[in-house]
Amino acid sequence: MRPSNIDDDDQVRSAFTRLFHSAGYSVRTFACAKDFLNHADLQRSPACLVLDLQMPEATGLELQRELEPTGIPIIFVTGHGDMESGVDAMKAGAVDFIAKPVPDTQLLSAVDHGLQHATRAFKVRCEQPEIAGRIDQLSHRERQVMALVLTGKSNKQVAGELGVAEKTIRVHRSRVMQKMRVRSVVELLRLVDKAGFSATDEQPQH
Repeated sequence: MRPSNIDDDDQVRSAFTRLFHSAGYSVRTFACAKDFLNHADLQRSPACLVLDLQMPEATGLELQRELEPTGIPIIFVTGHGDMESGVDAMKAGAVDFIAKPVPDTQLLSAVDHGLQHATRAFKVRCEQPEIAGRIDQLSHRERQVMALVLTGKSNKQVAGELGVAEKTIRVHRSRVMQKMRVRSVVELLRLVDKAGFSATDEQPQH
């Protein structure tokens, strides 16, 4: 886990580097948005971004919009902020919007919060391919059974939907739970939700 800092002021970058190192964080600094986009690896480990609002070439808000698909948590720091910019940043998902001079405790608290969020999101991203692999092991019928079970239907109701015997559904359901490596429907629901599985898409069409 580590924060990155983008600021066109050399002194600010140096000060933030010392602060983050004192708190036990590894940190990378960049003088502009272009350097960050060219060299940062957002997929390797959980990270958050401490971002200056006013920079040459691209503003912090412009970079925030560009980074939105990555989901990286962003903490804005600025010496030229205004209420409207702060509102825009927070509406777009910023963790915090802090005016310079930045209180060390407030910044470190925001970074800690951002990295906690990033760690959870990173874990989900790492799990997705493995979960998708489990789903791929299911037969077409097993996927249908799983989809109906996830909507809360009983074995009898699933059997009626699919036009098969209830005992057949019990066999399919058991195989689904085994292949997905879960012990309850609640656990199954949490698992497939991480992989973006759509129960609606898999249900039989009448």
